[in-house]
Amino acid sequence: MLTDELIITIPSGVKRAFKIPERELAARLRLELAVHLYEEALLSFGKSVELAQVSRWEFAGELAKRKIARHYTDKDLEEDLAFANAVGENDGRE
Repeated sequence: MLTDELIITIPSGVKRAFKIPERELAARLRLELAVHLYEEALLSFGKSVELAQVSRWEFAGELAKRKIARHYTDKDLEEDLAFANAVGENDGRE
């Protein structure tokens, strides 16, 4: 997976105000951003999962926990089918 780095500068006081342990901060902010962008329909489910760096099941669980409805577009269907095909090809069955 190719990646790009995006640096966001925030005031020190804001960082200290987070009620999240430092070691969990980057992962939590990725998840929060991914959930928000998905909720606003700015990212597809698959791309939100990529951004959050969690499994599809974990992300779906997070949406359910927050009572965020799943948007299911044609693009989501294509991504799900591609994922299912990739899993099917790699499961060792013929």
